Amino acid sequence: MNAHAATTTASAARTPALPDARPETIGLSRPRLQAKSDAFKREIDKGTIPGVTVLVARRGQIGWFEALGKQSPTAAAPMALDSIFRIFSMTKPIVSVGIMALVEDGHLLLGDPVAKFIPEFANQKVGVVSGGGLELVAPKRAMTVQDLLRHTSGLTYEHQGDGPVHKLYQESRVRSRKISNAEHAALVASFPLVCHPGDEFNYSRSTDILGRIIEIVSGKSLGTFLTERILAPLQMSETGFSTSEANAGRLAQPFEADPWTGDKVALFNMLEQPVMESGGGGLVSTTMDYARFALMLRNGGTLDGTRIIGRKTLELMASDHLGPHVQTNGTLLPPGHGFGLGFAVRREAGIAPFPGSVGNYFWSGIAGTFFWIDPKEDLFAVFMSQGPGQRDFTRTLVRDLVYAAVD
Repeated sequence: MNAHAATTTASAARTPALPDARPETIGLSRPRLQAKSDAFKREIDKGTIPGVTVLVARRGQIGWFEALGKQSPTAAAPMALDSIFRIFSMTKPIVSVGIMALVEDGHLLLGDPVAKFIPEFANQKVGVVSGGGLELVAPKRAMTVQDLLRHTSGLTYEHQGDGPVHKLYQESRVRSRKISNAEHAALVASFPLVCHPGDEFNYSRSTDILGRIIEIVSGKSLGTFLTERILAPLQMSETGFSTSEANAGRLAQPFEADPWTGDKVALFNMLEQPVMESGGGGLVSTTMDYARFALMLRNGGTLDGTRIIGRKTLELMASDHLGPHVQTNGTLLPPGHGFGLGFAVRREAGIAPFPGSVGNYFWSGIAGTFFWIDPKEDLFAVFMSQGPGQRDFTRTLVRDLVYAAVD
């Protein structure tokens, strides 16, 4: 039996399990998947990460699902298939599907200016560094909903640079979980843009602003909207902006200090309900919950007979929206990749330093979570850990090892 069948937990009672199969019946090599498992065990033994879960599915069936190592480095509990993780920016694809559902409902257009929904953005200027100071100039065009989805809005993240605009973010309350989504959006609108909308890909708080647009258009809190339109229909009962005290024994935790740098690691408390429901990074989830979301995407927008998003809408989302004219500045996008509406998208078979297929789409979370979908190979994988400093390494490692198992 595969690792999934051999290691069951209580998660099946909470989130419905997906179909599983013997690896060899769905074109996966059992010895190579075992080699993947052995590689992660070595990293755990070396103290690189406390523990991980890995789920690999092909042709709509799980071929491998395992939990390795410890759930928390300070407790004896092993990592479990139903451990709960901070997924941070893996929130973004879920919120992006939510905004596209509103597009499908006719409530907004991708070309709509953001200021149509949040007036504070109407007077935002671009901050141009000049003579050691910051000169404010009018944007060449308005920021649109599409810009938010593909991170060409001119917004940024405070940790994406050390320029004068980044410092304004750093010195503000923009990271607070105690302000509302409305207050957060108004604060972001008060900062200058780092570039003209449409000129550059800058990873940013854009998806937080999409979350606020969802609230304005739907008349509901972001959490309520996501639950009604995506999470509940997909039976993702373990996903939300916090989890209950009853789940305190299921929380995956990082090392207190980064094993490579010694820097202190501080992640948010998953048991605390935040005021700010961050569309860019606030959700907690389980491996199986996120696998149900991934399978819905693999299926072209449906799962168990329930349609979440249209097939052609999803096709648009999983296409590159940057093209050759948008600067990427060597940021988070690997070589040979662009960005769609909520996901990174592979444009070239080569160039990137890891395997994959043209048309792959994926995203990850800053604490170490990662998923990708390969339509060409009809494969998807969900990887969960809480190792922020090791996230680039583990993302590449799991890609290398999973693709080695594809027959």
